[in-house]
Amino acid sequence: MSHFIESLMYEVSNVFLLPVLFLILALFFYSIFQTGVFATQVYVRRKNSALKSKGYVVFDYAMDENITNGDDLEVFAFSKLEATTIVTRVAPMLGLVATMIPMGPAFKALSNGNIQGVSDNLIVAFSAVIFSLLTASITFWITAVRKRWYAGEIREYMQRFDNEIFK
Repeated sequence: MSHFIESLMYEVSNVFLLPVLFLILALFFYSIFQTGVFATQVYVRRKNSALKSKGYVVFDYAMDENITNGDDLEVFAFSKLEATTIVTRVAPMLGLVATMIPMGPAFKALSNGNIQGVSDNLIVAFSAVIFSLLTASITFWITAVRKRWYAGEIREYMQRFDNEIFK
């Protein structure tokens, strides 16, 4: 019975390799896309250094919606950061999964003396983890900078809002 369960788990885990690799690749391309979006946002923010102009997502939202509560702005800012935050956290996990799945066939190939099989599986394992970590690094950096930007926009908006109330 134990051997059956082990074999079943081995076969099922191998089924997940291809979908996980596709997902890692999709997240990598998403991080590249976000790099372009971020670069555009940096350019627009530098060009339009005044608030209430393009590139200031939270401040513009607050002005357009006439927000009076800082908590609402924080919720909006977190929603704008959600996708890159999730990618930052999920990509390394998928990289670990994509590293571990080929290790079984690599060890099996090693026990059979098939060095080429070991090499092929290790290439997949290490490539997956490299793509995953690059993806997480890119999205982490973008998210960290945007958090600082959005916090500053919230602070600036709330200061202006408070000043208007107490005039």
